[in-house]
Amino acid sequence: MFPMAEQTLTEKTNSLLTADFLGKLDRLELISKKIFRGKMKGERKSKKKGQSVEFADFRDYVAGDDLRFIDWKIMARLDRLFLKLFQEEEDLIVYLLLDNSKSMNFGSPNKFEYASKLAAAISYICLSKFDRFTFYSLSSKLDRPFGPVRGKRQAFRLFDHIAALEADGETSLLSAAKDFIKSNKRPGVLILISDFLSPEKIEDSLRPFTTLNLDMYAIQVLSPEELNPEYAGDLKLVDVETGVYTEVSITKPLLDLYKKNLEDLQNDIRTFCAKRGYGSLFVSTDSPFEEVILQSLRSGRLLK
Repeated sequence: MFPMAEQTLTEKTNSLLTADFLGKLDRLELISKKIFRGKMKGERKSKKKGQSVEFADFRDYVAGDDLRFIDWKIMARLDRLFLKLFQEEEDLIVYLLLDNSKSMNFGSPNKFEYASKLAAAISYICLSKFDRFTFYSLSSKLDRPFGPVRGKRQAFRLFDHIAALEADGETSLLSAAKDFIKSNKRPGVLILISDFLSPEKIEDSLRPFTTLNLDMYAIQVLSPEELNPEYAGDLKLVDVETGVYTEVSITKPLLDLYKKNLEDLQNDIRTFCAKRGYGSLFVSTDSPFEEVILQSLRSGRLLK
């Protein structure tokens, strides 16, 4: 029993990202519109001048400066004291929240499998650049934290963690957001991957995140069946999260109303993010995965 379960988990982990694709991810890094000061130095270059190993510029010496950083060669040539400045490295804090509610277990290709691969790829990029990274799953609450961790060596442990997740439970982005701000006070980049099919209004669901100094990026993942449903006639529909059945007659006006409501939801996400300088991206699970990472997220200014 246990060897079988272990083999299944290993297969799920290996299916997240191929070795060849990981090599492509090594060339990418996360974009932050703001650089957030962390407790440790990372590998992200700051516009500030500090005292790390990479030379940046000179400035005039003033009383009290550290004599170790005077350039004595320039002193001998110009008879003036100049201080060497170095490019300081920043420690970027990154939070990634992956929706694993029951509504994500839908579609062909499956939403949760696709979202898990997105989460794994973005996580790997952050870890490979030594960002300080924390992962959470969410449904009606924030759950299964992993981290904070740093460094590429943590990536495969995280892949195992993501592969072990199941899409289960009801969605409440509002409850999950409230949980997040209770336990995370430090500023950084927040990446939220979800179908955003939560009972609350988007404005209400995401507003708690605005109480923190976060650079946020929302990625909505939907299936082709949700984007362009082709159902017709009398159907009995079941809510996968609550188990409630509803009998409906699917007509063209009803489908048009559904598409308008979905369009309104996407506009609400886009407007909420744009007003606050956040980023957003909308992805169908039939989109080529590597193209989304290597092109869409780069043109969407999450990666470079």
